[in-house]
Amino acid sequence: MTPVQIGHVRRSFALLEPIAPQAAALFYDNLFTADPELRKLFQGNMAQQAHRLMTMIGAAIDLLEQPDTLAPVLRKLGARHVNYGVRDAHYDTVGGALLKTLEQGLGKAYTDEVHAAWVALYRVVSATMMDAAHGASSAKAA
Repeated sequence: MTPVQIGHVRRSFALLEPIAPQAAALFYDNLFTADPELRKLFQGNMAQQAHRLMTMIGAAIDLLEQPDTLAPVLRKLGARHVNYGVRDAHYDTVGGALLKTLEQGLGKAYTDEVHAAWVALYRVVSATMMDAAHGASSAKAA
């Protein structure tokens, strides 16, 4: 990601932080509307899950300029998600729900540049997590 993209992501996420619980609830509404089957992957308390989601996004954003620190965190997260039943196709659905949530939550602040920056971020996050998931699946099969 470029420094300009990182700036767009950080500024736009800062706009969502005051409404984090509502933004997370909106994300899950968008996710389950896009694919109702995903609801069964979430067994715990959804308010706690929503808090973890927003915390993880914030932590990842804080580490964007430290890819050597961020990558291992994302790899662990991706490997764990295999155990929850997450498959590669789910990452596209999650990305779509995230972008829709950002558009809804940011309103006019969701510009083309902000959209492109979040797409770039999600590509890094999802590719790293899927790569780790593939490694975890291969290790289980061996």
